[in-house]
Amino acid sequence: MNSISRQISKFAVALKYEDLPADVIEEVKCFLYDSVGCAFGGYTTHDVNIVRQIYSDMGGKAEATVIASGEKIPAYNATFLNSLMVRALDFNDIYWKQDPSHPSDLIPVALAVGERENKTAKAVIAAIVLAYEFECRLCEFAVPGIRERKWHHGTLTQFVSPIVAGYLLGLTEDQMVNAIGISGSHNLTLGAVTAGRLTMMKNTVDPLASQSGVMAALMAQRGYTGTEQIFEGKEGLMQTLGPDWDTDKLVSGLGGRFKILDCSMKAFPTEALTHSHISATLKAVLDNDIQPEDIKEVKVTTIARAVDILFDPEKYRPTSRETADHSLPYCIAAAIVDRKITAEQFNKERIKDPKIQRVLPKIKGEASEEFEKMFPEKQPSKVTIRLKSGEEHAA
Repeated sequence: MNSISRQISKFAVALKYEDLPADVIEEVKCFLYDSVGCAFGGYTTHDVNIVRQIYSDMGGKAEATVIASGEKIPAYNATFLNSLMVRALDFNDIYWKQDPSHPSDLIPVALAVGERENKTAKAVIAAIVLAYEFECRLCEFAVPGIRERKWHHGTLTQFVSPIVAGYLLGLTEDQMVNAIGISGSHNLTLGAVTAGRLTMMKNTVDPLASQSGVMAALMAQRGYTGTEQIFEGKEGLMQTLGPDWDTDKLVSGLGGRFKILDCSMKAFPTEALTHSHISATLKAVLDNDIQPEDIKEVKVTTIARAVDILFDPEKYRPTSRETADHSLPYCIAAAIVDRKITAEQFNKERIKDPKIQRVLPKIKGEASEEFEKMFPEKQPSKVTIRLKSGEEHAA
């Protein structure tokens, strides 16, 4: 049986560091440094502190290092905690084709399992390449993407994490197939975590899916079996989430151009669709020295999904960092008032700032069919700021 899981597993178990081009290895290092930086930034957040305390109370075998603190905890726990730290500020990398994703959520899988198994840096680098390869390919697998079908991209991560962990555990092809089937059978993530008023779960579902793969790989290593046709089989992913999948995008051309070369780093600690609009706003404001009190209205022209995700009613009254960094009205208002967007703009004091709150309701979003045709190859933006004087400035 040449199932999708088996085709993936065959490639994964055979991959060697020596197969990787120099530019791919360099990209791994760049994303690794970026992720560690994100983790240091996320170390003191409230959600991370909660999980750190839980794991401190639980104790356990010292197998893998917690980024920033240096303490050692079980690899299974370190995977989740480090992944949550990487994700906490929403500043880690982005890949967006049919679906969006943050492949660096999986880097802590490679770090924790690699340390537990005393693997070389070369083996860890190869595992990270696998993380990016299949996370990115899964983003192109569903047409339209699973996010358009109201599922979250953590659903994709559950299939990749056992590949990363399994590679470092030295799983055979059959064991890898089982690991994918184990993890992929129980981690479908609802899109609700990024809809309306957001909670800590916005940044938590991907780390949970990453952690799941570690357990799945450990189970498969000891003989646990999982569903082989978890993708294409009866009541598998493809039947359950709906029709229209491009299998070639998932398994064809493996070992050619590696997908990590097409991944990007974030310029701002915000939802990826906000970035071009934030940049346009900052350009208009700085070029024309626009003052918040002079603004009558700001019109943001974007794609339909950005209007749906980033302009819903809850995004006009954010009370948490999670909602604010997924609110285009808030991001634009903060950019106008503070003339920058950094992690500082998403602490509770800044979110409640009266100056920002006064600008917030003036931000309007409209969908453009022309922009829709350009996405995702391009993420076009037009921000038009109309002043009380009647002047207009666009970028």
